[in-house]
Amino acid sequence: MVKIATWNVNSINKRLPNVLDWIKVASPDVLLLQELKTVTEKFPYMEFEELGYHVEVVGQKSYNGVALISKEPITDVIRELPGDLEDDHARYVEGTTFGIRVASIYLPNGNNNSNLTDEIKFPYKLKWMDRLNAHAQKLLKTEQPIVLAGDFNLIPTDDDVFSPKRFEGSAHTHPSSRDRFRVMENLGYIEAWRALNKEAHVYSYWDYQRSAFAHNNGIRIDLMMLSPQAADILSSCHIDKDPRGKESPSDHTPVICELSV
Repeated sequence: MVKIATWNVNSINKRLPNVLDWIKVASPDVLLLQELKTVTEKFPYMEFEELGYHVEVVGQKSYNGVALISKEPITDVIRELPGDLEDDHARYVEGTTFGIRVASIYLPNGNNNSNLTDEIKFPYKLKWMDRLNAHAQKLLKTEQPIVLAGDFNLIPTDDDVFSPKRFEGSAHTHPSSRDRFRVMENLGYIEAWRALNKEAHVYSYWDYQRSAFAHNNGIRIDLMMLSPQAADILSSCHIDKDPRGKESPSDHTPVICELSV
């Protein structure tokens, strides 16, 4: 059994004690991190290596940043999403571990501060999703188990948001965003949590404002997309809300799946 977790930590150095405490209890075999908010050189490698993990990081000062962390070596690492040589955002890292091709994804938000689609940011989001789908299609040709996971900044359905009306006009629910997500599903990828859980209004993110976590006013945007070969060995998937209730938490919480490898 291989346990794979994804977590947008919203600053790895600020949340490091929480992340390490969680790892010691949950003991994931593979951990995919997003929104590191640090350059590669300042990632706390030693703390993870002391726990027996191998680490691959793509960092960026103050923004973005993704990492692969695994109990087994990580090979054939790709540090950017193919398709745009001018895109210097640290949003994608991919490698093979435990015989599984995994990627940590921090998909663009696409909104401005008023939670409406931005005329610059939103097209970038859509183009990024097109690139992701093109690459995801190529990965399927390898016929190996694939897990593309992370903060997709996308709410799959209205069942995954506490108030659909509140998010009208948002890049998270825009038909163009959801259409591109459906393209990935139509390629054959399975969204792990929804494949095993039918409940509505279960979330992975709660805003820091307006006591959102206390009132369970959340959204589900942290997703794990599995190729057919990975979906065939999927045994469980759950959202661990506990870290969101800790002191100085990330606004996201881990999503964990287990594969019968």
